[in-house]
Amino acid sequence: MSLTESTPTDAHPFTPGHHPSGGHDCAGCLDRRQVLVRAGLATMGVAAAGVLAACSSSSGGGGDASQAPPAADGSLAQLADIPVGGAISAQDADGKPILLTQPEAGTVVGLSAICTHQGCTVAPDDKDHQLACPCHGSTYDLEGKNTGGPAPSPLPPFDVHVTDGAVFAGKA
Repeated sequence: MSLTESTPTDAHPFTPGHHPSGGHDCAGCLDRRQVLVRAGLATMGVAAAGVLAACSSSSGGGGDASQAPPAADGSLAQLADIPVGGAISAQDADGKPILLTQPEAGTVVGLSAICTHQGCTVAPDDKDHQLACPCHGSTYDLEGKNTGGPAPSPLPPFDVHVTDGAVFAGKA
């Protein structure tokens, strides 16, 4: 039996507008090229959104969610709450994130918690006795000096002083 003998005489070769199943192109349906182009564009859009979110200059991303606002007496924290050789996250009177570090017993350093690279919120990393930006890996020592990553400069200082075991904003 040859191929021509097994093909019905009313069969049509595949041509646009005719399907071997007997159907026809539907009005408004996408062809393969249109589907692939749209899928590619959608994929690029999702990827671009991810890149923009990761590199945004907003203060989103990372940081310690337990930033406490100043207490009723205006104190930012109690000295006893700041570990020696570590740091805690807090907020200034305007609600901006700050870091309070205690590099050595009795010495408190106040710093802005906004990374100098892309503006993400820096958080304490007490395991490594440093401050770390979760967005792009910048690290700072407890004095705010940048020690690694893409951050171009140290964390800006935030003036603090200790009175009766409480940490307050401003100079004494």
